[in-house]
Amino acid sequence: MTQAPPQALAFPRALARNFLGNSPDWYKLTLVGFLVLNPLVFWCSGPQGPVIAGWLLLLEFIFTLALALKCYPLQPGGLLVLEAVLMGLTTPASIYAQTVAALPVLLLLIFMVAGIYFLKELLLFAFTKLLLSVRSQLALALLACTSAALLSAFLDALTVVAVVITLGLGFYQVFHRFSSGKEPHADHDPDHDVGHDAGVHERHRLDLDQFRGFLRGLMMHAAIGTALGGVMTQVGEPQNLLIAKHAGWDFGEFFLHMAPVSVPVLLVGLVTCGLVEQCRWFGYGCRLPETVRQVLEQYDQAQQARRTARDRAVLWVQGIIAVVLVVALGLHLAEVGLIGLLVLVLATAFTGVTQEQRLGKAFEAALPFTALLVVFFAVVAVLHDQHLFDPLVAAVLHLDGAAQASMLYVANGALSAISDNVFVATIYITEIKAALLEGGVTPTQFEKLAVAINTGTNIPSIATPNGQAAFLFLLTSALAPLIRLSYGRMLWMALPYTVTMTFTGLAAVTWWL
Repeated sequence: MTQAPPQALAFPRALARNFLGNSPDWYKLTLVGFLVLNPLVFWCSGPQGPVIAGWLLLLEFIFTLALALKCYPLQPGGLLVLEAVLMGLTTPASIYAQTVAALPVLLLLIFMVAGIYFLKELLLFAFTKLLLSVRSQLALALLACTSAALLSAFLDALTVVAVVITLGLGFYQVFHRFSSGKEPHADHDPDHDVGHDAGVHERHRLDLDQFRGFLRGLMMHAAIGTALGGVMTQVGEPQNLLIAKHAGWDFGEFFLHMAPVSVPVLLVGLVTCGLVEQCRWFGYGCRLPETVRQVLEQYDQAQQARRTARDRAVLWVQGIIAVVLVVALGLHLAEVGLIGLLVLVLATAFTGVTQEQRLGKAFEAALPFTALLVVFFAVVAVLHDQHLFDPLVAAVLHLDGAAQASMLYVANGALSAISDNVFVATIYITEIKAALLEGGVTPTQFEKLAVAINTGTNIPSIATPNGQAAFLFLLTSALAPLIRLSYGRMLWMALPYTVTMTFTGLAAVTWWL
């Protein structure tokens, strides 16, 4: 057998190299294996083929999320979804319906994240002062967690995480520039790439690694805080609005109904925060290096010295817009995404940002994740079309009244940890409301079950990054690879919170409702 000439192999090799770019070869082969396996399972498993293939698709998609740092999940997840459509597991119409139902979340990502980008001067100013004034590591951790919880009770968790990511990126860029021998305050240095450490001086590498650990802990405390606050109020999470609508609760009623569960979970969450930080467990407890503190202090002083009347005017304008943002979101004057568009317009119009290039920069962080979320909704469409969760819903409704709330909490928690908590809440609250209208449950039972659904989808879902959109946004953000925050590390760092908060919530649902 004669060896093929190099020219004959050049094109196939080029195709193989281009497929998923710089991802490892084993990752590419694994994805190809998934794409070959799925049709075989679908066609060879008889009547149960679509169900088995649907669960397999969900596990494969979770795999792409888990290895987000090897390859952004949009491309591999998109190929899996495309194959699912071709096999008939779902349809473009179903995907479109799921996407339309989630339009408020997509608008939030597109406009709110961009709007927050143009408040970054104010955010960096305020939180740099805060970071430098609080020297206790324990106090900083609790402050990050409680601040995120408070904000998430009145704002959307994705909005809060967008703020946190902006702050983390800002702090990281300042020290990375310094450690590379550049001016820390050179904010608009197009030649400096914070994603590469080749230019970092050897004497600063240890400080940079420790700073990454510090930021990882701070980001995770804040992300957990969004779950602690988000479960409490009608506007904390998208599914809260849906549940409140079905139950007929206003803002105050929603808070009071959730309080027997949400308040104990909040207290236990804060205790867990202090414990893991003080004991340096699960990757927490990395101190802010003194070198980094000094650089941030110098940066703050340099910014003050360089601040002109125009810069001060920008801070005042951004401060007023921040107040408008909080009031508009707190009163729910419009959909969150539209309020984000308002912030974007005001923040750019009154600070002189009118160039298309500068506007486009603000959308870079959120749009890849927005596309990924639509792919995720396609996976949700498969779950819906194949009725994969129906047996679990039916099993819970057939339990005795005393056990329904507890099992509903557990079932919602387990499904929300691997799927979309908004989707899980939608399925369950719709079924429970139908049971109420048909006389299957009493109004009192319905209220308890509504609380179980809301807390079940909000609390245990912190177990995995794909459980909550805010966590997934953090995992796939530009900050995550910089601070080495991988899927596995997020699982590990969320574990103590998952255990303590989930069991506290279960105990509250079982005994206190």
